[in-house]
Amino acid sequence: MNINNLKKEDFWRAIILYGLNQATYKIALGHSLMRFSQQGKTKVTMSELAEDFFEMYLKRVEKEKPQSFNEKRRSVMERIIDLYKLGKINRSTAVEQVEKNAFRNVISSFHTVYNQAVPVQFYQRDKDGLILTDHLFEVFSSQNHSILKEELDARWDLLEAAFEMRRNNSQLVNDIRRMYLVNGYKRTDITKNRPVLNGYQNNVCFYCGEVMNGDDVHVDHVIPRQLIHHDEVWNLVMSHGFCNEQKSDSLPSAIYIEKLIKRNEHFVESNHPIKEKLVAQLGNTPKKRRDYVLKVYNDAKIVLGYTWDGIRGYHPETDPFYRTYVRYLNKVD
Repeated sequence: MNINNLKKEDFWRAIILYGLNQATYKIALGHSLMRFSQQGKTKVTMSELAEDFFEMYLKRVEKEKPQSFNEKRRSVMERIIDLYKLGKINRSTAVEQVEKNAFRNVISSFHTVYNQAVPVQFYQRDKDGLILTDHLFEVFSSQNHSILKEELDARWDLLEAAFEMRRNNSQLVNDIRRMYLVNGYKRTDITKNRPVLNGYQNNVCFYCGEVMNGDDVHVDHVIPRQLIHHDEVWNLVMSHGFCNEQKSDSLPSAIYIEKLIKRNEHFVESNHPIKEKLVAQLGNTPKKRRDYVLKVYNDAKIVLGYTWDGIRGYHPETDPFYRTYVRYLNKVD
């Protein structure tokens, strides 16, 4: 897929699959836009949108699945549904509260991916509600509309699963976190490792395999720092900022851990100057080094409970659309 051939449908998919989600609001709005377009509505009032949101979340919350990343606080929609189910407010009041409080960020940020507005707008905001654009009708009148609906459903399910895993805690999780915290140390400047890392990666992103340019290169902890609390070079790679943001504090799949182990062995076998440091950190044989990295990864899976591809629903290195969108963001043909 050439970046010059990105279709309106592709930008819709980018919003749904790659937009950051601290809660499920963006996916809910996607569902609403899909339904309203299929009903032939060209304008949707905020009260109509609130009614639609209320119906969706009433069904979702009944399944007792969390709707936000914040494990210490329920989302606005969850709190409204709680009040309704407890009989503290009636349906009309609940919908009014949705209209008043639930749309503060999602309406303005829906079209944003990686801090950039996509060039295709699926609605415009006016004082009374949303004006649905021809782009939206074009997307959901296409033969792929059923696939787009499935992606919305799958994305919502995956987000709920990720949020639920984050909230499930145990003594084992606390013990593992405490162990790494005790052995960890304060943040250091990890950007100084770029020359070493790039000597192996040669300006290619560790996660997606696409070329990186100088304006969008990050040094990333493969196993998230929030668990390991250190900046040791064996766990550092270079990536696009977009890929780093997509991964965030989740784990990559085991494929990337194997790739990391192979990278570390390359440094050791080639007598790279950091060889002694890697041997001291990981062990003096390939098996010991591999076992150490896998132990840390398995501890992280217990604590974090999910992997990047499991949350997002795609594999960055082999998904052609993901790689095409990275090229689009980086203006690479």
